[in-house]
Amino acid sequence: MNRQPTEELDIISSADLEKQAALQVAALMAAAARTAPKTRGVDNIRVVAIEDATTRARVVARMREISEKENRPGMGRDAGNIENSPAVIVVAVVSKPAGLNCGFCGKPTCAGLAESGGICAFNTIDLGIAACSAAAVAAQHHADNRLMYSIGRACLDLGMLGEGAVQAIGIPISITGKSPYFDRN
Repeated sequence: MNRQPTEELDIISSADLEKQAALQVAALMAAAARTAPKTRGVDNIRVVAIEDATTRARVVARMREISEKENRPGMGRDAGNIENSPAVIVVAVVSKPAGLNCGFCGKPTCAGLAESGGICAFNTIDLGIAACSAAAVAAQHHADNRLMYSIGRACLDLGMLGEGAVQAIGIPISITGKSPYFDRN
């Protein structure tokens, strides 16, 4: 039996719904990263979203360039993973030494850290808390994601995260039948 609809149906494709969902999840992830607890109560987190093909292509190209120049095959693999991701969140931390002279960074004083050009351990901890908060939101909404230093590195190289950003983690989002970030070559 071959049934034909008697009128046109107004439907939204699964692909369109998946892209909308990815962007909604990305917005919630950004909110989670921004409001994540900070080790010293100092707001030093920046969050950007990449959802347009042109910006994503620039990041992918930079990742592939790093992969070739520095013999880092993982960068090339990750670039392939994000090519079809409808959204990528990038969480960065701005360098703000704690001023505690705690030695947690490996230097005896914050002045010694500044002289060496190092990064305050508390800044790195804040980045981890923010990135994990964002990834948890993606997981709560059943959106496939993976934390990738490679995306953060490329975005830092491209100057996408502004003055003072010293570390970044990218989190691509995928809403498909199978996670592209799981079985990776």
